[in-house]
Amino acid sequence: MAGDDRVWKDKELSRIFLDNVRGGIPFAAEQIEILHAVVSHALPEVSNFLDIGCGDGVLGKTVLLKYPASKGVFLDFSPPMIEKATANLAHFKGRTDLVLRDIGEKGWAESVAQKAPFDLVVSGLAIHHQSDESKLRIYGDIFGLLKPGGVFLNIEHVLSPTELVKATADDYFIDSLYEYNRARGLTREEVAGEFYNRVDKAANILTPVETQCGWLKSIGFTDVDCFFKVFELAVFGGRRPASSGTD
Repeated sequence: MAGDDRVWKDKELSRIFLDNVRGGIPFAAEQIEILHAVVSHALPEVSNFLDIGCGDGVLGKTVLLKYPASKGVFLDFSPPMIEKATANLAHFKGRTDLVLRDIGEKGWAESVAQKAPFDLVVSGLAIHHQSDESKLRIYGDIFGLLKPGGVFLNIEHVLSPTELVKATADDYFIDSLYEYNRARGLTREEVAGEFYNRVDKAANILTPVETQCGWLKSIGFTDVDCFFKVFELAVFGGRRPASSGTD
């Protein structure tokens, strides 16, 4: 069963996340930098891509900027997020399609099938809201949407292996949020209180990155790796083989 990710349909919660949290995520810029480093080595060009759980479109926007000839499909199940993405991507007229659909529902891939196959599928902090069963199914759906040789990369919140690692990760995240939110005049204790008592916490279903990389391999992805990991923040993915033979 998926986490209660219905909270992300709430306009105020979406605003709070975008204004007070996302910019405070540790190593956010570095994660996107690593993602693009992998893409640039794996693909000669990106003509079309899919951003799953696009939020306000920030991740897919970096693809549009890096590859000026590319077109992107931005998919999210939250109307407030799609609304924000529409505004943020207005400059890229004719290069974007925005789709309101829940990847937790079987058959979601049909909503983007006409735009497939894709050179690249990316996702940022979205799939961890799904149960393990759904995650595995979604990864299989993504494999089916990729061109031969196409790449899938996931910037994700993953499960800590021990309580020590989790506690360290939480403190590191709180420190980052505290620095980011200095203008709000909150104490670190107040920021920590917001962090531990956030209403979206129940929507998180975290899974070890090693387990998820194993799933990708079992589906048929090659070049599977965790390309970046600091505590519970990871960038991982792989490629659909370029041919039916050994890649």
